[in-house]
Amino acid sequence: MAFSSMETQTFLPMGILLSGLIGGLSVALFFAFYLRRKRNEVKTAVAQLPPENTNNDRASRPSIHAKNKSHSHSKPHVSAADKGRRHHPLDLNTLKGHGDAVTWLCFTSDGRSLATACADRVVRVFKLDDASSKSFKFLRINMPSGSHPVAVAFCKEASKLVVGAHNISGSSLYMYAEESRKPSEEANQQSKLPLPELKWEKDQVHDKKGILTLFGTSATYGSADGSTIVASCSEDIKLWQGENGKFLGAMDTNQLKNNMAVLSPNGRFVAAAAFTADVKSAVTWLCFTSDSERILTASKDGSMRIWNINVRYHLDEDPKCLKVFPIPLQNEKGLVLHYDRMALSPDDKVIAVTHGCMLQWLSFETGEILDTADKSHDGDITCMAWAPQPLATESGLATILATASNDKKVKFWTAPKFPSY
Repeated sequence: MAFSSMETQTFLPMGILLSGLIGGLSVALFFAFYLRRKRNEVKTAVAQLPPENTNNDRASRPSIHAKNKSHSHSKPHVSAADKGRRHHPLDLNTLKGHGDAVTWLCFTSDGRSLATACADRVVRVFKLDDASSKSFKFLRINMPSGSHPVAVAFCKEASKLVVGAHNISGSSLYMYAEESRKPSEEANQQSKLPLPELKWEKDQVHDKKGILTLFGTSATYGSADGSTIVASCSEDIKLWQGENGKFLGAMDTNQLKNNMAVLSPNGRFVAAAAFTADVKSAVTWLCFTSDSERILTASKDGSMRIWNINVRYHLDEDPKCLKVFPIPLQNEKGLVLHYDRMALSPDDKVIAVTHGCMLQWLSFETGEILDTADKSHDGDITCMAWAPQPLATESGLATILATASNDKKVKFWTAPKFPSY
């Protein structure tokens, strides 16, 4: 009984194993036949497809690509990938490397350095020895934990930079300056940019409100000593001494909402663009001429105005409107659009204006459109500024406009030429 039982247990698994092998082989043969038949069907279907006509495909592409190609500039500092993207003859160069949207930028008084504020919590200061260069040396300033830079302004000395930032407690101002070095250290690190040091900090400068704009200038009017005044704009406007952070005063515009505030180049005036009770008369942006005697405004009523502000205020004279231009920008329905921001060239001849990602150049004297880049960036333009002095490029000195955008890029543009009549 015991032996018979062991014999039965020995042969039963072998029978099961043999049946399993035969069944698995049958299944494998079935799937092999099935897959071979499907492969032949696919080959037959592909063979019946008409051949590609690459010439027809290219011809059917929108004509804008051909237009872009004819207007692009091929320069040695631009990569092959960038050549396809460049579409405007004034497009000179692109600063890349920002990790997020670029919210603000500003030049030093000589134009040789450019500072940018980025949503990646880093402030970068680029050295612009050649605006058309393939690469630029830059100084990296990492903001304190929890602070996000939104605006930057240089002091009179290019080595000092004021940064406006947002954080959980509201808004703060920081002033960074080059780290002092010993003569021996300078000899060893001539090729390196100096490291920044935090010199002063002001917290909750506008209570819990954020900073809208930040502009600085050297005060030279009257008995001013040339020190830097910085204006930070929120629901109110506050003035600061750039070098030491001393609070100079605050102003209330008594308007519904401030858009921005700027100082005149000589430090005499502070002007604010704001919304009033009459929405149509709301000023969206403004800028001073280089002599601080005129101001340019753009309003939601579809007009641009040039004002003479060098009047006898002690006799209660009001600024005088010198010229009125219609804003030459309309949507598909024919409605006039407003400009988001403006910047006047150092020679007071060209107005750069933006609406979304569109960049336009106008004549300051006539309001005539000099040139337009409909899609200057892949996102809305967040800030722009002219270099105060002509910058070196591979083609010689040029007047340069810098634009920043949500697309993580900063672009350099050359000034347009005036038409000859």
